[in-house]
Formats: sequence, structure tokens, C-alpha cells
Amino acid sequence: MKHSVYFDGKVQSLEIHTPGGRATVGVIEPGTFAFSTSSEEHIIVIEGSMKVRLPGRDWQDVHKGGSELVVPRGVSFDIDARSDVAYICSYR
Repeated sequence: MKHSVYFDGKVQSLEIHTPGGRATVGVIEPGTFAFSTSSEEHIIVIEGSMKVRLPGRDWQDVHKGGSELVVPRGVSFDIDARSDVAYICSYR
């Protein structure tokens, strides 16, 4: 299991390896953060809500009970968390 810490501890995740591939469970404290992807990411918010801006698109709300967000491989994207967020992300 790998523990990753980003943005002075405001974003943290634990990585596991599953039969379907790599996955993380993580937490995000309030703030705006820029990320980049090296593989396609499938993100599900399990607690809280945030706004996400994918390349060439407007901000969209992603929240607990919402649909899965798919972030393409090889892009940069922004997350704006207004409260604490817990998420699950699978990499494909």
C-alpha cells in the first residue's frame, strides 16, 4: 500500500492494487488544486462535493451520490473543493 501526500498535506491518498488494476481512496481538504493524469481516471465522490474543470469545459459539480467522473489520460484538470471530500479513483 502506498500513501501519497500532495499540496502540503491537503490532498492525500492510499493506493491499492486490485484484479482490475490500480485504485486509490483519498481525501481533499478545501482549496483549489491542479492535477495531471498519466492514465484514464474514474472518480467517485463518497462524501462531500467539489467542482471539477476538465480541459476545454466549464466547471461541473461532482458530489456524493453523483455519477462517476471520467478524466481522460494525458490531461491537466482542476478541482475546487469547498469542504472536505472523500473519493475513490480507479485507473485504467
